[in-house]
Amino acid sequence: MVQGSVGAIDRSWAEPLPPAVGSLARGGWSTTSGTLVAKSVDGGITVGPKPGRSVLFGRNVDEVHVCIGADDRRVSRRHGELRCDGERWWLHNLGRAPIRLPERRLFPAEEPLPLADGYTPVFLPGSREHLLEVYVVGLAGDRRAADHARATIAPSTWPLSADEKLALVVLGQHYLLHEPNPQPLTWRQAAEQIGELQPPASQWSAKRVEHLVGRVRARLSRGGVPGLTREEVAGPVGNALNHNLLTELVRSTTLVPPDLRRLETPG
Repeated sequence: MVQGSVGAIDRSWAEPLPPAVGSLARGGWSTTSGTLVAKSVDGGITVGPKPGRSVLFGRNVDEVHVCIGADDRRVSRRHGELRCDGERWWLHNLGRAPIRLPERRLFPAEEPLPLADGYTPVFLPGSREHLLEVYVVGLAGDRRAADHARATIAPSTWPLSADEKLALVVLGQHYLLHEPNPQPLTWRQAAEQIGELQPPASQWSAKRVEHLVGRVRARLSRGGVPGLTREEVAGPVGNALNHNLLTELVRSTTLVPPDLRRLETPG
C-alpha cells in the first residue's frame, strides 16, 4: 500500500488516458507485454510493467491515480490498488466494501487476486455500481484472436440505432454487469425501465421493445450469426433467442460495460 500525503502520489511514470477514449473491452492500445491500462468514466492511465509499481483507485482524486465514484461517499477514498510484481498485475482491496469481478468478489483484507491478460471489468459498490475497466497486454501484444469457426466474417461491431442500443442495453444489463448465468429482462420490464429513462413512458410499450430487438436479431441472422431464429433453436425457445443475441453483442463489443451509464436516470 502506498502511504503518505497527497504529494506522495507520483504520476510521472504513467501516461494519462482521457475520458473520451473508448471502452477497453475493444483493446488496450499497446503492444508492450505487461502494460496495464485502467480507466473509469473520468479517465485513466497507461502504465508499463515494473516490480513494485502501484496504481491506486478510489473517489479522492488527489490520493489516487484513477478517480472513480468521486460523487459517491460509499466508495472509499483509496478503494483499491493494482500492483505489479514484475511478471503480472495483482488486484488489492484497500476499501471497506467488496470489489466485484466477473467470477467472484474480493473482500477487504483478503489476499490479492492476479489479473488475467486481456480485459477485466471491475465493479465498485456504492449508491450504484461504478465501473473500473482494466486491460493487461499479454505476451502476444494487443491483438484480437482469429476466429476460424465462422462461415461468415462478421464486423468487429454491429451497427445499432440509438433506440435499438438503448433497448438492448436495458434488456441485457445483466450481461454487461458480468453477472453469473445472466438472463434478459422481460419485454415488460425493459419497457418500464426505458420509459423511466426516456419519457414519456407511453411511447415505450413491451411490443415496441420486442419489435426493435426482433429487427436487430433478423439483421444479425442475415449477417451470419447463428441461433437467432426459432428454426435454429431446439426445444422450447424461451429466452434463447435474446440470450444468443446479447451474447453476440457483448462478444463483438457492440455492447460494452460502459454502456451501463445509459441506465442512470437523468437529473
